[in-house]
Amino acid sequence: MSGPSTYQPTNPALQWIEKRLPIIGLVHSSFVAYPTPRNLNYWWTFGGILSFMLGVQIVTGVILAMHYTPHVDMAFNSVESIVRDVNYGWLLRYLHSNGASMFFIAVYIHMLRGLYYGSYKAPREILWILGVIIYLLMMATGFMGYVLPWGQMSFWGATVITNLFSAIPYVGESIVTLLWGGYSVGNPTLNRFFSLHYLLPFVIAGVVVLHVWALHVAGQNNPAGVEPKTEKDTVPFTPYATIKDGFGMVCFMIFYAWFVFYIPNYLGDPDNYIMANPGVTPAHIVPEWYYLPFYAILRSIPSKLGGVIAMFSAIIVLAFLPWLDTAKTKSSKYRPLAKQFFWMFVVVAVLLGWLGGKPAEGIYIIAGRVLTFCYFAYFLIVLPILSRIETPRALPNSIADDVLAKYGKKAASAIIALILAGGLIVGGTQNAKAADEHGGSTPPSLNWSFAGPFGKFDRGALQRGYKVYKEVCATCHSMSLLHFRNLADAGGPGFSAAQALAVASDVKVQDGPNDAGDMFERPGRLADPFPKPFPNENAARAANGGAYPPDLSLMAKARNYDRGFPQFVFDFFTQFQEKGPNYIDALLQGYVDPAPKDFALPPGAYYNKYFPGHAIKMPKPISDDQVTYDDGTPQKVENYAKDVSTFLMWTAEPHLEARKRIGLQVMVFLIIFAFLMYFTKKKVWANAH
Repeated sequence: MSGPSTYQPTNPALQWIEKRLPIIGLVHSSFVAYPTPRNLNYWWTFGGILSFMLGVQIVTGVILAMHYTPHVDMAFNSVESIVRDVNYGWLLRYLHSNGASMFFIAVYIHMLRGLYYGSYKAPREILWILGVIIYLLMMATGFMGYVLPWGQMSFWGATVITNLFSAIPYVGESIVTLLWGGYSVGNPTLNRFFSLHYLLPFVIAGVVVLHVWALHVAGQNNPAGVEPKTEKDTVPFTPYATIKDGFGMVCFMIFYAWFVFYIPNYLGDPDNYIMANPGVTPAHIVPEWYYLPFYAILRSIPSKLGGVIAMFSAIIVLAFLPWLDTAKTKSSKYRPLAKQFFWMFVVVAVLLGWLGGKPAEGIYIIAGRVLTFCYFAYFLIVLPILSRIETPRALPNSIADDVLAKYGKKAASAIIALILAGGLIVGGTQNAKAADEHGGSTPPSLNWSFAGPFGKFDRGALQRGYKVYKEVCATCHSMSLLHFRNLADAGGPGFSAAQALAVASDVKVQDGPNDAGDMFERPGRLADPFPKPFPNENAARAANGGAYPPDLSLMAKARNYDRGFPQFVFDFFTQFQEKGPNYIDALLQGYVDPAPKDFALPPGAYYNKYFPGHAIKMPKPISDDQVTYDDGTPQKVENYAKDVSTFLMWTAEPHLEARKRIGLQVMVFLIIFAFLMYFTKKKVWANAH
């Protein structure tokens, strides 16, 4: 335990400060001389990882907030403007969005470690309860942050989740109205959520300080579950725990960087790349992956109020663990039955997460109720009974006697287990996200030049794709996030500034008013956005049989399909992010005329085997020899489809090449740094063994 500091600085200036504000001594006693159990394995590293991730989220969040506009008409475009126009805005955005998932991965491992090793038992009850409070604050902060991009899933997720409070008797409707700031989710809701999302991380930081304070008062638990007795049982926090946590943190950063630089949208929902539309409900509304187990519990209860109570109880029950599990032996390592039931609980939690991404119908409802019962039974039945009937194995006399001889083996097994756990979580995530059935045939997976860690755009394909878009797609579809200057951006189609200006000059743009108060037309400039084909949505619908042609700026990230198990797991390792281009390419070539005889095609629709429901309002847009290619490329539908799909991938990810180039540099640095940290750790810990 840290206790009063005996640190005495030698520098006169530091001595003067220390006498009046002994902060240096506090840091020294808490993070340098603090006695740490010498048998801590790498599962304890996640405490430091969580502190690091909290810092990353706060720093990136503050910078993003400087550019974000919390207004329903501008929020979606302001997020995309950050990604496209702010220097390294794409990096900040992906660090923050993927950082939320990394934060929850780390906190779930941290909580399961505490559950397995009995870190909630006396004298650490307050430490555990503070951890549960941090978790609740994280869930609230994550939910509000998910609403801010104001995409389709953001809007409808906010609508569904906030509506849950209406189940509370007497005051429920008032609470919902207060949260919304009106009678539906709208601009006041977004402003409230933005303010709270900005504030709550600092509240979390404050509770983390209390959490660390409680840790230093009660002392750290350890895998053996026995308290330190002699100096041989502990080592100073610095350099031993510091270097060990540093190595674990660098390994986690490699895992984090893999997402940020190579598969930044792997854990996200493609519907969130569609601007929020209150008039169009997504086919399958699901929260982020880290809420799915509790979402499954919510839906498994027939009563709305009962579901809300069950969902919140599933979290609150964690705070009562110190009194539900009264066994004297802390660590499940020495409790054979408790160990088996712990892993059963982990399986139940993962299956609940999988069910949370499935539609609430048929066998999924029954399975959800069974697993919900198993979840609560673990805490309310199994642990109390085991406390009374289980006979634990004999505990070691001391920490030193138990672990030192096996240290190297335990460290290696911890690293392997961490990798397997990460793969399991990511796999379960993709399975849940893929639960939204596409309703069409699975598009074939093509070879794309921009795929993989070294992928780059084919400049010829981008230029041909732009020509197809300009001559075919632009007659109906807008591309509001693109400006003519983007054609000359690095990593783009390879136009020179003069060529981009010539393209812009061919367009007549309405401007004004002039000095006389009149509107006038002028040639386009590099700063102008791509022109819209219709003046408003009503005109677009009138020209397209009542259908509204979607904006194509983000189409390659707003379309998805189910790759199936276990392919989605392999996608994580192969960095597969080409579902959107595959789908667009297949859609453009998927028209069948006439439609199958057993299919009832609605009037004014066309049959497409890759479109959800197969009935699409858009007629077949391209045919052979429709667009002239100047470079000799065959003027066939398959080439048109692949070229325009490549172009739409660039419009959705204009910084893809820079992201992968910087990602390679970061990964090489982190891997080398990890090796250096590992050998440094081995040298430092050699003296302790």
